Formats: sequence, C-alpha cells, structure tokens
Amino acid sequence: MAAITERGADVNTSENSMSLKKTLSAASPLALRVVAECKVTKARACDLILPHCAVSTPVFMPVGTQGTLKGITVDQLEGLGCQICLGNTYHLGMRPGPDLIEKANGLHGFMNWNRNLLTDSGGFQMVSLVELSEVTEEGVKFKSPYDGEEILLSPEKSISIQNSLGSDIMMQLDDVVSSTVTGPRVEEAMHRSIRWLDRCIAANKNPDKQNLFAIIQGGLNAELRKVCLEEMTKRDVPGFAIGGLSGGEEKNDFWRMVTLSTDHLPREKPRYLMGVGYAVDLVVCVALGCDMFDCVFPTRTARFGSALVPWGSLQVKQKQYAKDFQPIDPECQCPTCRRHSRAYLHALFKSDTAAMHHITIHNIAYQLTLMCSVRQSIVDGCFPEFIRTFMKRMFPSRDQYPCWAVDALASVNVTLE
Repeated sequence: MAAITERGADVNTSENSMSLKKTLSAASPLALRVVAECKVTKARACDLILPHCAVSTPVFMPVGTQGTLKGITVDQLEGLGCQICLGNTYHLGMRPGPDLIEKANGLHGFMNWNRNLLTDSGGFQMVSLVELSEVTEEGVKFKSPYDGEEILLSPEKSISIQNSLGSDIMMQLDDVVSSTVTGPRVEEAMHRSIRWLDRCIAANKNPDKQNLFAIIQGGLNAELRKVCLEEMTKRDVPGFAIGGLSGGEEKNDFWRMVTLSTDHLPREKPRYLMGVGYAVDLVVCVALGCDMFDCVFPTRTARFGSALVPWGSLQVKQKQYAKDFQPIDPECQCPTCRRHSRAYLHALFKSDTAAMHHITIHNIAYQLTLMCSVRQSIVDGCFPEFIRTFMKRMFPSRDQYPCWAVDALASVNVTLE
C-alpha cells in the first residue's frame, strides 16, 4: 500500500483524485494520501484511494445490510455524495447467496452501485445472534434464522463469500464478544482473532483487487488491546479496524480504548472505528484519530420518525409539528428539506411509509454533511474551533456536555468552554 502526505489546501477534486488513482492502482488496490493533520488533536483529513473511487476521510459509511439501505435507492444514495457503503457478509451469504451475486459481477453489479463497498465478515453475528451460534477454533457454527440449517462460517468461508461479493474492502473474521464481557473469554477471543487473521490473509484470492482489513480486539482490557495491536500490525494488511466496542460499555472505557488503539496504529494506513454513528461520537473519535465509521443508527432511527439535526434530533411524529411549515432543518440542502415541511412529514407518518423514506434521506445527508464539515475544518486548520461550535449547538448549556466527551477531548488538548 502506498502512502502520500500533502499538507495545506485540500485538492480533492474529482480530476486530481482520478489522476492519483491511476498512478497508484498498478501498485496496490488501496492508497492513503494524508491531506492535512490537526496540529492540536489527532484528527486528520485523507484521500483513501480505492478501486471504484477516492474516498474523502473522515467518512461515515451508511449500512446496507442486504445490498440496499432500507428506505433509500442506490441513485438517491449516489446523489447524496456517498462514496462508500456497507454490505453484510452473513446475510448476503445466506440469501440470495454468493453464487448468484458472483454471476451478477459481484455486489456492485447486483445492486448497480459504481462506488466503493465494504463488507463485514459476519463475525458481529456472534453477538447479535448469540443464541444461534457456537464458536470453535474452526469457525462459528450458526443455525440459520431462516430455515434452522446449521452453517459453519470459518475464516476461509468468510473470505470466500467476500471474494464472490467483490467488495473493495473486506473485513477479517474475528472472534467477537460483547464489550461488556470480562475474564478469560476476552483474551481467548483476542488471540483467536489474530490466528484467524492469518487464515483470512491466506484465503484471499484477490489481494490485487480487494483490501483485507484486520480488526483489533481485546475488549476493555488495555493490555490485551496492546498485545493485539502489536501482533496485528506485524501483518502487512491494507488497513485496520477497531472492533469490540460500541456494545453497551461505559463511554469512559470506550474512548480510552479508541485512543489507545489509534496511538499504536500505523499512520500510513486507514483506521476504521466499527459501529459508531452518533454525531458527538463521530466528532470526538475523529479528534482521537479515527478515519472511518459505520452504523445503522441514522437509517434505523429514521424509521421511528427521528430526524437528525445540529441540535440533536427532531421527532416529526410529535403533535407540535402538525402545523409547522419549516423544513426539518432550514440550513439543510438535502432533497427532503428542500421539498417538504415538518407538517407534511408529520401527516405522512400517519398514513404512508414514504415518510420514513424522506427522513432516511435527510439523516444520511446529515451524517455525510457533518463529516464533510469536519474534514474541511481539519484542512482549514480550525478543527478545535469547529468542535467547540458543534458542542455549543448540540447542547443548550455547558452543564449538559457528556463528561466522557469533555475528558476525551481534553486528552487531545481541546478544552470546551
């Protein structure tokens, strides 16, 4: 993988990105170009060059579990400027199955998506479907939630499915335990994840086309995390993910494991914090040195009528919006806010699922716009000021700032007023 550093102005135009992509694609399917680094925090703005297009980081990646985002079309997602989204190996491997998708020229062809895709390994289902799974050294045995059939998902099988899906970034199969679990099971899972990484590397039949990311494990144990970081960074994989968090642990534990991980990850490779999507979490974790994020939160919360706004959220189903003819956010330029009022969406929610669709579009636009603004502030050298303005708008008073966020930001030299 190539790494290029350039400080100063952001030159991420489509022309320059394509030129850089052509220059580097012969050497590797991934290159990271550091555009700017914050002089106060650990934040950075990068161009992540992948096979289908360049990705501007920090980036939020919407989750399309089964080859689609619920409530939004591929064309709409592209129109919002999304450069990379997720697919789920476990669910796509179950149905419609890798053979059919491979015949469609991979998941890109199957869903008619011309930008980048990241596929998870299926490992998260060890936690989310724990009652249906059993972990051994060989892999994870699942009972299909569809027909009850027993299936073994091994590191080799996970990579085989992801090779068939043709994603730009593949995730290793890791041994996932809940972030609230303690004791010997956490250490066992960490060491097994290292062994499974080696099996995933060996199984990848498309290393010149598909990038395999390692996943750092170790729970909330700093020493276990350090061991995992030391071992996994010995492997020359294109990128690293921070896993095993965002599962209900205390936020004070969460941010400390994040910053410990970024302290030990190589500068020249992308850092992906898995399962993080709340706005405050995104801004704070960019400051802690993370580049990539994903979460189902913006699409899931939209289906309950919750619209994301700079001051938190707006519950369009509430009676107070029945005669409110403002858009969700007067400053937002998404298709929903340009065309529809709060009153319209409030009325629509009572009779038509299209309301969920409109709010989903808005929420994805909010996440993508937030990350664009974060990136621009890093490039302009004013990210700490951006953080302070963001927090003031998100919370009515200083007393309402989450203590964990205050402490996390203080650790990277940002004091909130």
